[in-house]
Amino acid sequence: MHGLINRTIQCFVRDTYGRDTWLAVAQRADLGHTEFEAMLIYPDEVTPHLLASAGQHLGKDVETLLEDIGTYLVSNPNVEALRRLLRFGGVTFVEFLHSLDDLPDRARLAVSDLDLPVLELDEHSAGHFNLRCLSRHAGFGHMLMGVLRAMADDYGALVFLEHKGGRPGEEIIDITLVETAYAEGRSFDLGGSAVGERAPAGHSDANAAQGAAPGHQKAS
Repeated sequence: MHGLINRTIQCFVRDTYGRDTWLAVAQRADLGHTEFEAMLIYPDEVTPHLLASAGQHLGKDVETLLEDIGTYLVSNPNVEALRRLLRFGGVTFVEFLHSLDDLPDRARLAVSDLDLPVLELDEHSAGHFNLRCLSRHAGFGHMLMGVLRAMADDYGALVFLEHKGGRPGEEIIDITLVETAYAEGRSFDLGGSAVGERAPAGHSDANAAQGAAPGHQKAS
């Protein structure tokens, strides 16, 4: 697994719960170290073991933890670069959804050896979509749920999201767009930081390696 993925998990735990919690998670996982290098490649089994250890320590199932990581990647000011990459996909939430097919290629412009899932969007009717997440690594669909939830907030859209499961190598997310302008979205300026955006509170190493709001509800 690419070190950037493991580094993201590390930064999520550290930024959200504090450094002491991260050190406890690393010790529980018996990593033999407490820092991941973003540009190294680690054995595939390290990542699920790390997620399981973090979930046990935090009292969360892995699926919920992955959604929280996805939300962190968009909403935490320490990782603003990813939010900007996603917002370049379109002016509206629907345009953003249609840009997801190209996201892995855009990400590889920054990190050439980053192996992200293939994303395929199907529009069944106005406001109703299925997003297929194709990857040999299970769990990306749940992380994507968190990303979509945070991006709906970012655009001010009201959406219902449901992880429909799938089969080995494939996860499906059902997306129902109820209203495109349900709430005021976060300010965004293609040329730089926009007026009204929160200033970064700190510096995230996950970001440095590469340079629940009213706008959503979760389907039961």
